[in-house]
Amino acid sequence: MAITTTEKRVTAADIARDVGVSRATVGFVLNDTPGQTISEATRTRVLEAARRLGYRPHLAAQALASGRSRVILLVLPDWPMEYSMRRHVDEASIALDEAGYSLVTTTPHAGGRARPLWETLQPDVVMGMVPFTRERFDEIRAAGVPVVIPEPEGEAASDEHTFTEGPRLQVEHLLAKGRRRLAFAGSPDPRLTGLVASRFATAAASARSAGIDELERVDIGAEDAAVQVRLWHDAGITGIVAYNDDIAALVVGSAVRSGLTVPEELSVVGHDDSPLARMFLPALTSVHVDDAGLGRYFARLALAAAKGEPAIGDAPAQQISLVERESS
Repeated sequence: MAITTTEKRVTAADIARDVGVSRATVGFVLNDTPGQTISEATRTRVLEAARRLGYRPHLAAQALASGRSRVILLVLPDWPMEYSMRRHVDEASIALDEAGYSLVTTTPHAGGRARPLWETLQPDVVMGMVPFTRERFDEIRAAGVPVVIPEPEGEAASDEHTFTEGPRLQVEHLLAKGRRRLAFAGSPDPRLTGLVASRFATAAASARSAGIDELERVDIGAEDAAVQVRLWHDAGITGIVAYNDDIAALVVGSAVRSGLTVPEELSVVGHDDSPLARMFLPALTSVHVDDAGLGRYFARLALAAAKGEPAIGDAPAQQISLVERESS
């Protein structure tokens, strides 16, 4: 059996021997240390030798010496990685990378046995997508993390993510289309219980303000969607507020396969304006959320905390809009 060996890492001492200067001189050049009187010729020789020998900085040693790892750890809630969250995280990752920082995500699971990453990565900042409980916040700080964001919101920090008025736009759009008998289609995924409840509450409140006393909520999956769509039709329901675009597509697909016409007999509005909304046939009307803007705000907040700069203030007002397509 072949045995693979690892090449020895090139060190500053190797470069010093090759160039014929002290190790300290090499360190000053490689770290671009200010206040040192090193000739341009020596600086050039050191840098050329570093490239020729294949020198790579030892990041762990640098982090230990500087006290900074240039790592931002984002703690995600135990939710499915839906389109809106992916965009948020992707945009933040790009912005942080441009500033020389790495974004690492972790999702603690109930009953999980993995060692928390905040104990092993030595991140400069740990941020939560939702507020930490006091117990979790203290646990992270005890691991030596200098900055934890956000501060706990009391002992009962919520796992709900009520960040958009999208359901209000969904209801208003259906009412404007003349749909007075509405229902809310939620997701049966237990990880989304708080999110579904939050969006339903907003939709129900919007319906009540328009004179609709009761908005039925049904959480549907692929196995019961066809039956539920037929029940809605038989009950005179003509408009569906869907939790997200996946649920909207499930409802529309079931309606079409059941022989119903969309939107004439059943209008459906999704949420998140994911690529699925544009690709589905018929294309889905959906609520567009500026998740990229939220990601950039997250990156600015993390960078300010990592550099010890003043806080950048509250999050900007979220930009949301309804994109009308064929399903309504």
